[in-house]
Amino acid sequence: MLQENSSLSIYNFLEEQNLLKNAPKYWWPNAGTFEVVIGAILTQNTSWLNVEKLLHNLEKYLAIESFLTLSEKELKEKIKPSGFYNQKAPRLFALTKNILTDFKDFKTFQKEVSREWLLSQKGIGEESADAILCYACFRREMVVDTYTKRLLKIFGIEYGKYGECKHFLEEGMEAHFQKNELNSIYMKFHGMIVEYNKLSTH
Repeated sequence: MLQENSSLSIYNFLEEQNLLKNAPKYWWPNAGTFEVVIGAILTQNTSWLNVEKLLHNLEKYLAIESFLTLSEKELKEKIKPSGFYNQKAPRLFALTKNILTDFKDFKTFQKEVSREWLLSQKGIGEESADAILCYACFRREMVVDTYTKRLLKIFGIEYGKYGECKHFLEEGMEAHFQKNELNSIYMKFHGMIVEYNKLSTH
């Protein structure tokens, strides 16, 4: 199926499938907003279909300032279908407060936040950090998730560690695309991986 064992060949294979024809511009809905931060936490251990319903429940509270007008009890009720709501609610509140404490506003957070800062926050692992950096902050970070590992396995490629898988995916893109293109390429690449997996599991 692939001419060479590289992430670029996988990217080109996915691009031929026209998987994003009905997707938003950046694949993740409302990319570049605080909503992505909320979605990245809510999607842990649950399906995106569930998360979309929860975001609809939260539509009045998706800006960083209005989010904190919710009480923890109200938030737990609104995100209950996501599972782990007793963990996710306090973690979302803590993260939101820390963003405002350390960066004052969301625009400054987008420009100045580091991967290390995100990984130091309770409940944020590498996948969530990269999703926030890529889709909320428009940074050059590839997201690796369960779908990614599943797809690579189809092509006979397996990595035990998150960082190794991420490096493999980014290396092929960096060798082929201009630096200023990489964020949009990573958004598209991850989006195509997810959409391909959705189709293949139906």
